[in-house]
Amino acid sequence: MTLPLGPSTPAASAPSQPSAGWASWILVGLALAAAVVLGLTLGTTAPEETPVAAGGDTRTVEVSMRDMAYHPDVIEVPAGTHLIIELHNDDDMRHDLQINDRRAALVDPGDSLTFDAGVVSTDTEGWCTVAGHKAMGMILTVVVVDAHQHGAADTADTAAPATPATAEVHDAALPPAPEGTVHELEWSVTEEIREVAPGHEQVVWLFDGQLPGPTLRGKVGDTFRLTLHNDGTMGHSVDFHAGEVSPDAPMRTINPGESLVYEFVARRSGIWMYHCATAPMSLHIANGMFGAVIIDPPDLPPVDAEYSLVASAVWLGERDTGADAARVSDGPYDHTAFNGYPHQYVDAPLRAAVGDTVRFWVLDVGPDNPVSFHLVGEIFDAVFSEGRHLIRDATDTGAQVLPLLPAQGGFVEVTFDEPGTYTFVNHVMTDAEKGQRGQIVVG
Repeated sequence: MTLPLGPSTPAASAPSQPSAGWASWILVGLALAAAVVLGLTLGTTAPEETPVAAGGDTRTVEVSMRDMAYHPDVIEVPAGTHLIIELHNDDDMRHDLQINDRRAALVDPGDSLTFDAGVVSTDTEGWCTVAGHKAMGMILTVVVVDAHQHGAADTADTAAPATPATAEVHDAALPPAPEGTVHELEWSVTEEIREVAPGHEQVVWLFDGQLPGPTLRGKVGDTFRLTLHNDGTMGHSVDFHAGEVSPDAPMRTINPGESLVYEFVARRSGIWMYHCATAPMSLHIANGMFGAVIIDPPDLPPVDAEYSLVASAVWLGERDTGADAARVSDGPYDHTAFNGYPHQYVDAPLRAAVGDTVRFWVLDVGPDNPVSFHLVGEIFDAVFSEGRHLIRDATDTGAQVLPLLPAQGGFVEVTFDEPGTYTFVNHVMTDAEKGQRGQIVVG
């Protein structure tokens, strides 16, 4: 549209000020501008608000930050939920949380804050941005689920924190050797879905349904007779390092549905590894097929408590396939663990009393990495490794670590003089940070 600018020449009688024509066109221009603005206002749809869950669901979840982890570390919400997180720092150092492009401020120990994580439409991951904390496991996973899975109660404005699937804590307490000299055992090999790290489930291959497999204990001269049934989908076997037998028959691979009998006499004391010997052995060990046999030395003194800790690496894989053979061969494991699950004895500490002498039996099943077992705040009075005492009944000396290569084992003894929370670690520190650490609370 072209607006006329008025007469090309002014009228003869016009005074020396704007003509009425100019004023008229100015009014017309203003009117047209107002019409355009009104048209834009009435003809344009306002931007849509970010969609939220049906019913405008807002979910508030309480999350504690402690021990280099979020608790819970998995939150389940329906798609479109507006997620609010109440962050509580129950640790002794500062932490924060970043999810997508939103970041909570650093929270001092003992403090809390409310973090608006925004509207959740897809699975996402959050983490602590403090240097190194994400690598040590401070990751929070938000999982989108179908709304109907939450039931009618979830239509409330505020909901209780989601409870992630959790693995059962492996009891590290070691009972004394059973009576008798012949130990009859019957195990099945199975392949089952288990949680192998916080919030992550995948298939594992198990001796007698346990990860690690059952810990056997006996005395020098005892006979162990195992009947093994393969109830899995592939070939499996078993190799007891405590036995001195020809491997040809008892260690052979058996197919699904088959069984074998493995018998050996324990002629030598110590803590010995057993594992599946079917190739590739690294993959069968990585998927959970390992355990310990403890044969007491004849002069083993009594103590107030004994614990068994089996160290291993954890590879995360697909739910139905488990650890990937290529990744296991290349070596980039995701976690480490004592007794099959990362950090489990941080949240569920072991126990002792002041004055107690405690024996820790430790076995490194690898499949590749060494273990340097250390107890923060204590010195070992006795160290036994691979059939010999390195230190025994020490008073003016002691040891700081029990060093083990894969398939090596031993024990340490310590007497606790003061109450407190003592942390045990693999002093290969990156492996401690990946999961090979725990605590013993001395009361």
